[in-house]
Amino acid sequence: MGSLVLILAVIIILALGIIGWMFIQGRKGGSGILKRNKGKDALLKTAQKRLAQNPKDPQGLLMAGDVYFEEQSWDNAYKTYETLLETGKNDYEVYRRYGLSAMKLGLFEEAYKGLSGARARKQDNFEVNYNLGVLEFQRGNYDRAIPILQQVRTQDPDHAPTLRYLGHSFFKIKKYKEAMSFIRKAMEVAPDDKESLYTLAECYLEANQTDQAAKIFSRLRPDPVMGPSACLMCGTINMERHQYDTAIEDFEIGLKHQNIKPEAALELKYKLAAVYLKKSEIGKALNYLREIQLANPSYKDAAALVGRYQELNANKNLQIFLLASSSDFVALCRKIVMTYFAKAKIKISNISVNKNEWADILAEVDTPKWSDVVMFRFIRSQGAVGELVLRDFHAHLKEVKAGKGVCMTVGTITDEAKAYTEARLIDLIEKDKLFAILNTVDAKAAALTAGSGKGRK
Repeated sequence: MGSLVLILAVIIILALGIIGWMFIQGRKGGSGILKRNKGKDALLKTAQKRLAQNPKDPQGLLMAGDVYFEEQSWDNAYKTYETLLETGKNDYEVYRRYGLSAMKLGLFEEAYKGLSGARARKQDNFEVNYNLGVLEFQRGNYDRAIPILQQVRTQDPDHAPTLRYLGHSFFKIKKYKEAMSFIRKAMEVAPDDKESLYTLAECYLEANQTDQAAKIFSRLRPDPVMGPSACLMCGTINMERHQYDTAIEDFEIGLKHQNIKPEAALELKYKLAAVYLKKSEIGKALNYLREIQLANPSYKDAAALVGRYQELNANKNLQIFLLASSSDFVALCRKIVMTYFAKAKIKISNISVNKNEWADILAEVDTPKWSDVVMFRFIRSQGAVGELVLRDFHAHLKEVKAGKGVCMTVGTITDEAKAYTEARLIDLIEKDKLFAILNTVDAKAAALTAGSGKGRK
């Protein structure tokens, strides 16, 4: 029992000793802080006295600058070192502190002046070199930023911001392999950097690694900042792959973002209109094109597309002629041939299609006044039909021994082409005449069918 009491007493004495020692140390530490604060205050008072007598006193400015810079009073530090430079005090430390203070205040031109001056006098300071490299990047001097940042990297190989700016600099000068390497390393340290992730996807795209690019852009679609641009890129990739429904989903997600920039919204709507035109859904495309016109009447060729496609939207046969599959296009052309000559018996003997550019239909025509073999050419292009196309058509007429030719286009026919056909039995049907045919062909075909039905009865 006595030994137990003795042990407890020893423990209590030790505890009290430790508490007392900690109290004394705390008092000493507090005293040190007070002394340091008093030292700064005294130094600043001395500096202010000197500057009151001479606002450009170098010693007073240096004393005040030391205090301001150490206390991170950047505005006061900047003004102090600016005055020192004006007095001709332009050594390394003055330039360094002037540049770093300006950098903290967002005064980038002044920061560049200070950091450039510091680097000219001493080139191995990490903070100076890193910030100067960043400034060169922001100024678009990527070739100058890279060697500076490479030097910074030798001092700290894992410094994520340095790796990031190196990667983005290489991307700007189109060295995508190097850019990918540095951006990947930076993202190992800072994986939440969405801007770098977006740039990495752009690198993949430039390197024709489309699948990897599309995966990253798809991941970024919900991001409030990078999302609209990512949706635009992802949708464009899917559009080029002919995955139109997926592309529409991408573009629509982009438009759902809040606070989307006007130019991004316009481009997303323009792309949506383009993909709907690819799907021959002209009404939906026109809705987006008209929205673009309301927001920006001069945006790209939106106005021209509205003018072209609203006419197309009102004429189903014109849509088929220009946009439908070859089989639907040929079916329409057959209908036109069968109704082209009034009170005629028509027998189609041959149909040939040249890619998706035109269709040639050979028909035996028997009317009350004449009979002949007629070749029809239907040209799908909305552009101008030149002499070479008509020469080819005429040669084809000779091959099949057709006595007459009819060439139809929704575009125009050049003067040279018209001159070529003047002495030849070729009728030219341009846009306006073809529109009239397309508007009436269904009614004529229905009447023809009804008439032939009565005849059979």
